[in-house]
Amino acid sequence: MHNLSDYLSQHQQQAERYLRKVFEERGHHFSKLKEAMIYSLLSGGKRFRPILSMACAEAVGGVADQALPFGCAIELIHTFSLIHDDLPAMDNDDLRRGKPTNHKVFGEAHAVLAGDALLSEAFLLMARQPKEIGVSNEIALDIVARVATAAGLEGMVGGQSLDLLAENADVNLAMLELIHLHKTAALISASTYAGARAGGGDALQCEKLAEYGRLIGLAFQVADDILNVTGKPEDLGKAIGSDKQRGKATYPALFGVEASRKKAFELADRAIAVLNDFSEDLSWPLHKLARFVVERDR
Repeated sequence: MHNLSDYLSQHQQQAERYLRKVFEERGHHFSKLKEAMIYSLLSGGKRFRPILSMACAEAVGGVADQALPFGCAIELIHTFSLIHDDLPAMDNDDLRRGKPTNHKVFGEAHAVLAGDALLSEAFLLMARQPKEIGVSNEIALDIVARVATAAGLEGMVGGQSLDLLAENADVNLAMLELIHLHKTAALISASTYAGARAGGGDALQCEKLAEYGRLIGLAFQVADDILNVTGKPEDLGKAIGSDKQRGKATYPALFGVEASRKKAFELADRAIAVLNDFSEDLSWPLHKLARFVVERDR
């Protein structure tokens, strides 16, 4: 039988090795900035986005190495977002993954700069791939455009803006779904699209896997909202109950924990249904990952 734990461990290690080399020979004159970037980038985490990219490359008959640089570039963008989300001007968090947040260690100014640099370096990393792994210019440019859209005004950053504006406001389901779609699901969908595109998928396959990513991205955020209510700080590496304290718009706040859990599983089931047109021998990790997203305890 296919073992998801072994798969995640193998591909997580693959992503970790790649991420450790990204800045290995660079930034010698900018030691504090580089240290701040690496502090957050290599502080742990599930490496969910690179793993998804690799799994989608495999699902269309490609190999993980074709998607790895693009998935890791998206991990840089994700890390930038976490650093900035933790700032006093945003969520004002003291802990991330069980460690002091970036601004607590390096100061607010360098935390801002570390996030800025990680975002820029992500696009440099993607732009280098035609030379480094031989992917075509056309494919690399297409992935860059998809990721940029998912990260910017009409993606993750736009979603974060809506999330801030929704604090302590009367938010309905349509607005909550709009926040989740942009704040979380957009970049996860870009991860699955990038993996499929880099792995040689055709247009239909890439869009189907982008939809899969959108659905598990939504499920991921609902599960996160539930864990902020029911999780253990020692498992999550951060405080719980913060969403309620800040008046965040979440599924548990609108519908309660049990209805939210049902919604998360419905989204996971819809994501799995998208995979019907893919060989189960190649796409089995995506089937299991959809369940993992909603069953996890951290």
